[in-house]
Amino acid sequence: MHPAFSVIFLTTLIGVGQGIFLALFTGQSYSAVELLPTQDSTRFYGNAAFIALGFLIGGLIASFFHLGHPERAWRAASQWRTSWLSREVIVLPIMMGLVFIYAIMHHFGWDSVLLTTDTGAQLSLTLIIATLGMFTTFALFICTGMVYACLKFLQEWHTPLTIINYTLFGTASGFILMTAFANTSAPDLMNFYGIWASIITLAVFVTRSASLIRNAQIKHKSTIQTAIGVRHSRIQQKSMGFMGGSVNTRDFFHHVSLIFMTKMKWIFMVLVFPVPLMLLWMGMETHSTALLFAAFVVQYVGLLAERWFFFAQANHPQNLYYQTV
Repeated sequence: MHPAFSVIFLTTLIGVGQGIFLALFTGQSYSAVELLPTQDSTRFYGNAAFIALGFLIGGLIASFFHLGHPERAWRAASQWRTSWLSREVIVLPIMMGLVFIYAIMHHFGWDSVLLTTDTGAQLSLTLIIATLGMFTTFALFICTGMVYACLKFLQEWHTPLTIINYTLFGTASGFILMTAFANTSAPDLMNFYGIWASIITLAVFVTRSASLIRNAQIKHKSTIQTAIGVRHSRIQQKSMGFMGGSVNTRDFFHHVSLIFMTKMKWIFMVLVFPVPLMLLWMGMETHSTALLFAAFVVQYVGLLAERWFFFAQANHPQNLYYQTV
């Protein structure tokens, strides 16, 4: 497939926003049961939630750049019964609304404790909002992943690993950024987020490696013989059938060499995993905000490369008709 940069930025930006919000929910949940120290509502939770909202808005804006008629974008939600894309279009603004409410309540100090147990655990109004946001966040990860995983004819995408990787990549990037943010606003939580960021990054290293191994061993169901209905063992395409390009040759093939694809694979494997982890651990050791932010920036650049490779690696069966220009 030909990677659309608008979709690359859409999926990576909203993934960071989702990861940040999951980090906020995790931190507040631990604090509610007194496993972590309580943090300043406005300075930490409120500001971080606005950062998450900013990434979500950035992803939403990016999505409009691959629409032929942006003014008709609202129609994308009309097929929610059968389309995962429609479900994603519906769930994204719901999540953004919950993140906005969460941010506003913390920023203005509108939180209130609804229940306190004998052990000291507290149930607050913002924690209820965060819980709803957490479920919506995972629903959005599922919808985004299923947009691609549901396509049976694209065998590289048609696997549960697609959804798992989307979820873990977004969560890892959000937790790494929250590690850097915590070092400036809530130092007590820096190691907590850093450890979780490391665990999630190592987990997605395993799952993404598994998907790469799987895709390298795929035996495609369609061949030149099945494409044209001729069972001869030796078929060679001499012409594409027309001299000019078309949407088939532009949008369904990446037009780069196998060497370039291999380089992109190793670029994202290095930038997403070992380099940010080293920067993260060095930043945690020295309490360096610059190194921690550098870990996020390097990993995000790697995620852009990873998402490009994800789209480009998918081999659309229609390319059997357009092998020779």
